[in-house]
Amino acid sequence: MNYEIVNLEEKTVVGITARTGNNDPECQKIIGGLWQDFMSKGIWESMKNKANEYCIGLYSNYDFADMTYDVTIGAEVTEADTELNIKKIPGGKFALFKVKGDVVKDVSQAWERIWSIPLDRSFAGDFEEYVSNENGIAEINIYVSLK
Repeated sequence: MNYEIVNLEEKTVVGITARTGNNDPECQKIIGGLWQDFMSKGIWESMKNKANEYCIGLYSNYDFADMTYDVTIGAEVTEADTELNIKKIPGGKFALFKVKGDVVKDVSQAWERIWSIPLDRSFAGDFEEYVSNENGIAEINIYVSLK
């Protein structure tokens, strides 16, 4: 799977958060439920100070003792004026993977391949940036934080 190395500035993301992990049998259900709530309950529409029109799926606060992490569904903002959860993505070096296809199937398959690549990961904050979605075909950038 091809990727490029990019440097990003710190980002502030606000949204809704849940805790899960790759070994959690409910992982996909939890993440899917967050996306459902985010899109159907008017959270996206009510967000203030969005930096762009991209939805973000952020994975942070990794705990390797039980292989869990926080999942935040939200958006990058210029100012965090909200009652939603506020998360920071530290600036630094990231591996950028570009995915085009189904937001569930193709993103899930991309993550399976990413986990098998020997990247020098920092686990400071990995995220999906949903750039577009037309007729069921989405463009998604997956950023994996590196040391």
